[in-house]
Amino acid sequence: MKFQVLDILPHLTNPVTGRQIRTDERYAQALTSARYAEEFGYDAVALGERHAGPFLSSGSSVLLGAIAATTNRVRIQTGVSVLSIHDALRTAEDFATIDQLSRGRLELVIGKGNQQQQLPMFGIEEGDQWEALKEKYELLRRLWREENVTWEGRFRGPLHDVTSLPRPFAGAPRVWHGSATTLTSAELAARWGDPLFSANAIQPRDNYTVLIDHYRKQYAEHGHDPRFAYVGAGAGFLYVADTTQEAREAFGPTYEKFVEFFNLPGNHTPGNEMTFATIDDAIERGPVLVGSPQQIAEKILWWHEGFGHSLQSFSLPTMIPHEQQLHMLERLASEVIPVVRKSAPTTLWGDEDPYGGRPAVHGRTVADAASEIENPRP
Repeated sequence: MKFQVLDILPHLTNPVTGRQIRTDERYAQALTSARYAEEFGYDAVALGERHAGPFLSSGSSVLLGAIAATTNRVRIQTGVSVLSIHDALRTAEDFATIDQLSRGRLELVIGKGNQQQQLPMFGIEEGDQWEALKEKYELLRRLWREENVTWEGRFRGPLHDVTSLPRPFAGAPRVWHGSATTLTSAELAARWGDPLFSANAIQPRDNYTVLIDHYRKQYAEHGHDPRFAYVGAGAGFLYVADTTQEAREAFGPTYEKFVEFFNLPGNHTPGNEMTFATIDDAIERGPVLVGSPQQIAEKILWWHEGFGHSLQSFSLPTMIPHEQQLHMLERLASEVIPVVRKSAPTTLWGDEDPYGGRPAVHGRTVADAASEIENPRP
């Protein structure tokens, strides 16, 4: 299994201690965490994107550019990039720039977003976000694969003979499709033969298993090579301690206050409320990674039994001091990840995956990974 560190840059006052750090410090922490993730041997780092509420990730592509310039090996991802509210041409330009800066380490994760409030901010009517995502992704695909693109659609003005610059580093970057619980993103991923990224953040495991099973069924029906039906999975919260009881006592009050905040109207997509209100229930049945290293490893492998996923994501508890976060990052790398990697191997980013050899740091042995997957040689 591969591992990703995700930061959606929440900027919250700790509901227990009343502590909140300055914006500039929060950005510095995100960049530092990415560098340490690379040092500790993680496979990918990702930044989310939010435009409403107490988050500092509205300019995530700018921060990803900074991460690209200050790291050398780790893959760079989004989590998610809210393509439904953006212009596909500008998205193609911005992320191809990051792809060039990182010399081929970019992989985009797209979605319609989990905040209803941001839709009118960008001129998208509620209910149109799915059609907007579908249309804009089709255009993004063309812009990254073709030159002199002529196109007309509903959600932006027409294009005539347009070539987006810069071009991507080595063919089109891989695009994953993020989904909380709805089947629409899973079906879009399956249609195009792209990987799926399940949020696995707020509901029981079985809900996400249904989503992933549907994706794989649709993927096969579209005739794509099942070797590349990769699945990623998120996690609700991370808190590592020597014992589960210690983790529960230290993080429980913060977790339960955050659930109250998240479940307020407007802070989530209707129907996607967090269902595990107490820390005990979340540890026992929910999607949090709170406990001892052994329990966290066991839980990830329990998820793997249901999902068969290749990429595990988690987010650091950013409301606690950053030194503690980095300590947890190191403990996960040394005490959890080796156990999971041994029990759950994957071909993702390996020799059998065309995208494994795409970045310069891995030899740029594949000139166009997208073409190799979409147009395999007989």
